[in-house]
Amino acid sequence: MTPIVNPPRLAARLLRHVLVPLALTWLAGTAVSAGIAYYFTQRAFDRSLLDDAALIAANVQPRGGGLELTLTTREVNRVLFDQVETTYFSVKQADGTPVAGVRDLQLSPPQGAAAHRFQDVVMHGQRLRGVVLRHNEPVPFDVVVAETTLGRRAAFQRLVWFSLAPQLVLLLVLGWWLHRAIRNDLRPLAQLQEALGRRSANDLAAIHLEATTRDVGTLVAALNALFARLERSVRAQREFAGNVAHELRTPLAGIRALADYGLSQNDPQSWREQLERIATSQARASRLVDQLLDLALALEAEAGLKLEPVSLDGLVRDAVLRFLPRADAAGVDLGAVGIDTPCTVRADPTLVDGILTNLLDNALRYGAAAEGQASTVTVSIDHRPGEVVLSVQDNGPGLPGELQAQLVHRGAQGQLGQLLGQGAGLGLALVSQYATLMDAQMTLGTGPNGRGWLCAIHFKEGVAH
Repeated sequence: MTPIVNPPRLAARLLRHVLVPLALTWLAGTAVSAGIAYYFTQRAFDRSLLDDAALIAANVQPRGGGLELTLTTREVNRVLFDQVETTYFSVKQADGTPVAGVRDLQLSPPQGAAAHRFQDVVMHGQRLRGVVLRHNEPVPFDVVVAETTLGRRAAFQRLVWFSLAPQLVLLLVLGWWLHRAIRNDLRPLAQLQEALGRRSANDLAAIHLEATTRDVGTLVAALNALFARLERSVRAQREFAGNVAHELRTPLAGIRALADYGLSQNDPQSWREQLERIATSQARASRLVDQLLDLALALEAEAGLKLEPVSLDGLVRDAVLRFLPRADAAGVDLGAVGIDTPCTVRADPTLVDGILTNLLDNALRYGAAAEGQASTVTVSIDHRPGEVVLSVQDNGPGLPGELQAQLVHRGAQGQLGQLLGQGAGLGLALVSQYATLMDAQMTLGTGPNGRGWLCAIHFKEGVAH
């Protein structure tokens, strides 16, 4: 598509779209008004002509077997006097014999039973408007009266002018008022353009603009929503980059230290031990990268996530079956409670599966019971008034209450890392983020008798079915 070189301004286009149809409507109305004015002007003047013809006919009397006009020339001039027009008349018998008046004034007689007939005629180079009035008493005769049309035209022109002039003034006033109103209504768009032009690429703050119309307010709201989504996306990218830099520094440094130590040894057994440790550290780093990617995708999905009814009991059953081989290999009794009753919640199946995967992975990784006790991990679905609670519980060493809140911090190390035997990683941070995206709440606690660890996801009232 070829772009428009100089597109018109919105105010000019709106004004044109309003005034052009209005002007065309005004012209059409003016033409109709002019037609009506012409019609009634003609009717008025024709009526005057007919009255003059009737007055002359009333003074035609029979005399000596013929007809005679009883009015004198002075009286006729007084009857037909007009300051503007020149009036002619003629009285003729039925056979065309002149009785009085202008002999050259010839008009067609009325047709049929009509008593009079109006028509235009040209006489001696003059355009005349005339009427033929037929009388049958005492003998048939015709009276013809015709006059010039100067007065008619002048009256018609005055009517048209006095009709058009006020409308033209009103149209000009309306155009000025519309231009002013459109400019005022579009001023917020100019302010919006100015505000956006002053912004830097990193400024994604909401725009505060006083909207004079609902459309401008909707546009500003849409832009602010777009800025909010862009800000979340940029923040997610920055957090992802920061997490990668922070989280991978420790495992990569450990791998480098193990490699340097192995290279300094000459004993093949030491090399093997260091290679095994490097493989373990690499597995941890790989898992950390996967978690970082999942966390970044979760932050990206925040804007366009759509929740739908999902079968929670089916997702729990699939997750337990998927982790059973790993639990058996580790000697952990993995089970599920409450999955025999169908349970549907409004959520995202991928996020729910991510929650189960991270919670079961953490439970099998950190939830080993003390020596002499059997390790258990239980996934349960609990129906409570107004909510459905999904929980994963183990009977491992657990954590003190003051340290549990730190588990949701990404990459928690230090005292938590020492208690868990390795970094807390990003698993619970992912679970917390996933729960927030689904409008659910994550709580942490301990198992029976203060032993073990419990993580529960509370789906709010109205979500479960």
